[in-house]
Formats: sequence, C-alpha cells, structure tokens
Amino acid sequence: LAAFKEGVRIDVLLLDLELPGMQGLELLDHTPPPPKGPEILILTSFNDEDRVFRAMRSGAAGYLVKGVETARLLDAVREIAAGGTVIEPRLARRFWNLFQAGKGHVPEDPFNLDEKELQALQLLAKGLTNPEMGGVLNTGRRNIKLVLESLYTKMSVGSRVEAVVKGFKAGLLNI
Repeated sequence: LAAFKEGVRIDVLLLDLELPGMQGLELLDHTPPPPKGPEILILTSFNDEDRVFRAMRSGAAGYLVKGVETARLLDAVREIAAGGTVIEPRLARRFWNLFQAGKGHVPEDPFNLDEKELQALQLLAKGLTNPEMGGVLNTGRRNIKLVLESLYTKMSVGSRVEAVVKGFKAGLLNI
C-alpha cells in the first residue's frame, strides 16, 4: 500500500490471499486498477470457487494455486504483464460454465459501449493481449489502453476478467 501511495510503478503484483496483517482480497480493494495500477496475479493455496470469483471481481487478472511449476508461474507473469489472463486449469471449467450460461440471447447493452469498446470486450473474451488487440483493431497500444479505460469505467469494473464476466452475464459476448 505504501508503494502505491508513493507512486512506485508496479507492472505485475504477485499476491497471496493470506498476508500478515491484511487479507489479499482486502489489499485488492486498495489497489488502483490498470493502467495506473498493476496487473495482479493471485498465487495462493486456496482453490475454492468463491475466493477465485471474489479475487477476479476485485481486479485480479490471473489466479494460480501454489505448487504450480516454476516455468508455468513465469509464463503466467509474462502473460499477465502483456495484458492477458491466466486461470488455474482446475478452475477454468467453472468459468467456462459461467460464460456458457450467458449465451443464446441478445439483450440491450446496459453499459452503452461504443463499437470500439464492444470489439475490445469481444477480444478480451478471446484472451488477446493489448498488442494483439491493437493489431486486430488497427490501432496502437496507447489507444487500446484508452479504449480499455473507457470500457472499464462504463462497466464499473477494474480488470479484464471482471469485464469479460460482466459482459457474459449481460449477454454481450458469444464465443
């Protein structure tokens, strides 16, 4: 918290949910969202669904369970740093089921997203990184960050995963 208050630039925060003096989920509530704040990768011993969803809703871009191989952890940090999302394979099925439940109808957009923001949301759901999104949308990385900031603000979310989950729940995404 002190580093955030002092303006220290942190690209990726590797966070456990059990911390001395403060729970990791509580720290997430005080962490500024990207691009001003870090992308967050949870590395913890907890793999229960409630903690995973709470962490993702609070802004985590990834969630791994301790004991993961070192190479996998390093790949996950790189993926998160590039704007991607990482989910523990054992938990991915639960997310997929949640996403599938939102398919099949086309409701009105409750967030008033413009065309670029809706395209960005679709690309987030497909797991594209910011540079990959820039290539698809034919725009630069800085513009992608601006589009994502606007998207996050309109959807009242703080992370890629939270935007995708909310987009699926609202029926805006079909993959």
